[in-house]
Amino acid sequence: MKRLLTIVTAVMLILPVTTKAQDEVKIGKQNITVKDGRMTPEALWAMGRISGYAASPDGKNIVYQVGYYSVKQNKSHHVLYVINADGSAQRLLTQGNKNETDPAWIDGGKRIAFLTDGQVWSMNPDGTDRKQLSHETTEVEGFKFSPDGKHVILIKSLPYYGSIKQNPSDLPKATGRLVTDMNYRHWDHYVESIQHPFVATCTTESIANDGVDILEGEPFECPLAPFGGIEQLDWSKDSQCIAYTCRKKEGVQYAISTDSDIFLYNISTHETKNLCKPESYTEPAVDATKTMATQAVNGKENLDNFPGYDTNPQFSPDGKYIAWLSMARNGYESDRNRLCVYELATGKIRFMSEAFDSNVDDYCWADTKDAMFYFIGVWHATENLYSINKKGELKQLTNYKADFGGIQTMNNGKQLLMERHSYTESADLYVVTPGKTMEKTVIQQITAENKHILDQLDKPSSEAHWTKTTDGKDMLYWVILPPNFDKNKKYPTLLFCEGGPQSPVSQFWSYRWNFMIMASQGYVIIAPNRHGLPGFGSEWCEQISGDWTGQCMDDYLSAIDDAVATLPYVDKDKLGAVGASFGGFSVYYLAGHHDKRFKCFIAHDGAFNLESMYTDTEEVWFSNWEYDDAYWNKDQTDRARKTYANSPHRFVDKWDTPILCIHGEKDYRINANQGMGAFNAARLRGIPAELLIFPDENHWVLKPQNGILWQRTYFNWLDRWLK
Repeated sequence: MKRLLTIVTAVMLILPVTTKAQDEVKIGKQNITVKDGRMTPEALWAMGRISGYAASPDGKNIVYQVGYYSVKQNKSHHVLYVINADGSAQRLLTQGNKNETDPAWIDGGKRIAFLTDGQVWSMNPDGTDRKQLSHETTEVEGFKFSPDGKHVILIKSLPYYGSIKQNPSDLPKATGRLVTDMNYRHWDHYVESIQHPFVATCTTESIANDGVDILEGEPFECPLAPFGGIEQLDWSKDSQCIAYTCRKKEGVQYAISTDSDIFLYNISTHETKNLCKPESYTEPAVDATKTMATQAVNGKENLDNFPGYDTNPQFSPDGKYIAWLSMARNGYESDRNRLCVYELATGKIRFMSEAFDSNVDDYCWADTKDAMFYFIGVWHATENLYSINKKGELKQLTNYKADFGGIQTMNNGKQLLMERHSYTESADLYVVTPGKTMEKTVIQQITAENKHILDQLDKPSSEAHWTKTTDGKDMLYWVILPPNFDKNKKYPTLLFCEGGPQSPVSQFWSYRWNFMIMASQGYVIIAPNRHGLPGFGSEWCEQISGDWTGQCMDDYLSAIDDAVATLPYVDKDKLGAVGASFGGFSVYYLAGHHDKRFKCFIAHDGAFNLESMYTDTEEVWFSNWEYDDAYWNKDQTDRARKTYANSPHRFVDKWDTPILCIHGEKDYRINANQGMGAFNAARLRGIPAELLIFPDENHWVLKPQNGILWQRTYFNWLDRWLK
């Protein structure tokens, strides 16, 4: 699950916190002292985390959000800063104890709008003259003002009873839920509400309480759960239309489909047009228990109807076009994300990024002589900046051993505002002036949020190594070396197994699976870009579907074997394997097939029993695409039979190595019974094992004290068996 079962960067981890339960919390930048120059869990959690940001219309100032976390209080505080575009004169705007998030410039740059306490407020760029603009009875969860400033989109949640029946009114304390269809749980919550976008009139002084629900009477969500935000909607340049993302399905059809479309809503006539499908479109019949890869919905005759994910629309600067990100096939959430352009006058559609055989992860209009778009994409394990001109010709504009993200235009399109991070750098903001070539592109760092901590730390280093796979291909794997590395020493070494299964092992920064803290504890990390990861071409990326226990597992072993054979500092007698999500599945599988290579394992939120996983997970499209068939189908494909026959739980009889299992009980993507089952199996086999279970965490670990417990447990286990 590319976006959902993966290691996440700092930006992806920052979820705005605006609930009233946090009102009395005020946590600021922490001046922690680091001993011995070594990264610790406490130092990691003391770091500020940059998220939402925006440049003023004149390009002179940037407002941005930072989240600070207190381990003692087990809470967070999100604040706003403004800074000059050259990185000077940083000013803290938030002075109170309430969270302030989602900053945006309004009124031609004279004011900054933001969310606090579930309402939209505004203030001067120096933080003065704060005014509450909205007075909604339902909390506002996102907003976007129209270009003319006369209307605003407000994202609010509405009660939803499509999958869980409403309890009788005379039983207000009943906790039971009567489930009537699928999609009753998603990510980490029961689906008892869905988000809708409302359009309200506004002035610089207030937002009227007369918002129109643009999905009035429709039981569908916008933005898409669980991670979609305001980026999934955009205003036309004349402020008359809204382009929005929506998957108009419920129940079983929602659970098996990734078919979201781009819709155009006219705020005057209230008419809606689907830009992806003709008005007469009827979806071909679908067998809910089989992969859609071979069904008519993904047949050649239907691909012109955009059956896959279509998200994140953006109007062109001249208002004549809409661009969006498009995946070709239904049911395949890791399909290649392509950039397409829709001409409003003619309905003509053109795909712009065909020359880039990887994902367009984020983009913006350039509309210059040399470029039509700028975008971020992964190639050979780094996320860098590219441009596409009107002919579809591709240019790479940066070449850093780092990951860029969050691209926005500024200064009338002459520059870009982005964030960048790496294995040794937490996310900071950069102003990029694109050149015609990589050499002429200018990059200026403008924030240094965690410099006061990072300057105290001894830094690891990372190197790219290549090795041959068992099918004769070339595979890149990162080697992360401990600080103060001594080539004459032997180091305990960890094989890192990536999640996804189709997520890049790029230069990510994570507040959990953090390579800097792992290396700082004295471990060498081997991180393979195995088959099934983007950045090495579509054939390489798609090889993994239907072959979870074949080539990709061989790749893991090829990487660690190559490291043992060619890197003299790798201690072959002190090897461990670790991973989360698909990486956790990989660990469970390797536990029965490693031929005594490893001395210990750690699996976080991994699938253990694929038959159980098929009906446990809330997004069935994933299992259908990856397994081909429901486990009860008698006409299973050979790939399906192989998948179920090679489920890790079938090889517990071969387990012989200590294992730590970690799982969150609110993880509805891969249910906690998977981790519990693996732990119980290990103990019944007499194998040393521990289970770290979090009743209040989902597929990630987001609470500070839980995060510290996670890190301590993780390293205590490794140190016990590898040192």
